[in-house]
Amino acid sequence: MTMTITDSVTTGLADRWRDAAAPHTSAGWIDRAREVGDILAADAVERDRANLAPFTEVELLKRSGLVTLLGPREHGGAGETWDTAYRVIRAVARGDGSIGQLLGYHYLWAWAARLVATDEQISAVEELYTRNTFLFGGAVNPRDSDLVIREEGDELVFSGRKSFSTGGRVSDLTVLEGVLEGTDTHVFAIVPTAQEGIVFAGDWDNLGQRLTESGSVEIRDVRVNWADAAGFVDKQFQPLVYNTLNVPAIQLVFANFYLGIAQGALETASAYTRERTRPWPYGGDDKARAADEWYLLEGYGELQSRLWADEALLDAAGAEISAVLHAPREELTERRRGEIAVRIAAGKLRIVDDGLEVASKVFELTGARATSNAVGLDIFWRNLRTHSLHDPIAYKKREVGEYVLLNQVPTPTWYT
Repeated sequence: MTMTITDSVTTGLADRWRDAAAPHTSAGWIDRAREVGDILAADAVERDRANLAPFTEVELLKRSGLVTLLGPREHGGAGETWDTAYRVIRAVARGDGSIGQLLGYHYLWAWAARLVATDEQISAVEELYTRNTFLFGGAVNPRDSDLVIREEGDELVFSGRKSFSTGGRVSDLTVLEGVLEGTDTHVFAIVPTAQEGIVFAGDWDNLGQRLTESGSVEIRDVRVNWADAAGFVDKQFQPLVYNTLNVPAIQLVFANFYLGIAQGALETASAYTRERTRPWPYGGDDKARAADEWYLLEGYGELQSRLWADEALLDAAGAEISAVLHAPREELTERRRGEIAVRIAAGKLRIVDDGLEVASKVFELTGARATSNAVGLDIFWRNLRTHSLHDPIAYKKREVGEYVLLNQVPTPTWYT
């Protein structure tokens, strides 16, 4: 019987790091992420078909130390930078796009306090999640109606519904966002997931990214102390340009797990071609093995060159946004924020186009037998196609075009 990751973890797979020292370098953490990706890749297709809530996969992320990659060292975290986090997301997504997405969203929501909260709130949130190895989810979807927030004395009461809440039931903490009743004031708050007022429907059953727990959620009178409203002092929000980095930061999360998915597709397909694809015997230049076929060499060369170029562009964008994410918050200007958003938009639109090409073209390079459900090559296209519809890529192209022709940077919105 084939062992699934669920069986493996319960028999000690995730304990492989119990007696191992935590990595001390960025390269070491990326290697750890690749190891996690390899574990996930072993039965990614079977788990995708089962479509069960990924509690065990999340436990693997926790025991590997990846959940607290950005957490402060004084609380047991790795104290790494976003530049490393983006590469870690990519490495995990190479093995399982769903789990790469979960980890990437977690990093963004774990950073939410730094984006908008006060110094005191930041310290409390980072100690809480790092010491307890908590995973974040987020009930924040701008296309839905805002949650409504009632003010009752020293408490805020959140109510409403969101059609997407990535992390869902497998998260420990949930980020809520709503509008204070009778105003246009938006409030973010971080609350425990396990409470009666947060009710997940368990209705995520999509074409791809099936293990992201991204179904709908009802928020029923969830209470938060005014003192925990992120970034508010005496009930007044303290705005900074830095607050708006959430969107470019998560857009680059998207691009990196897209790249990881595409890399996984190419690696899986090339292994299949080496091991199982048969050479074509009717071309007049017969080869003993498929790996010597000129059209396969050309095809893999084309696809790999695209992904190498995409990786270089995303790494450059990652270095840029990482520098400002870790710099003093007051230093960021609107112009610099916009320039970074444009670079990330360019990287995202490239990996969407190239990634979908890779995930489709690999079928031509592996052959008809590779369409067998037992092979499962379709998982890469399904995953990438599903999430790349998050927001229209045409608008990313327009943002880059406006920068090139008009020297304009995008105005911050929920999607730019």
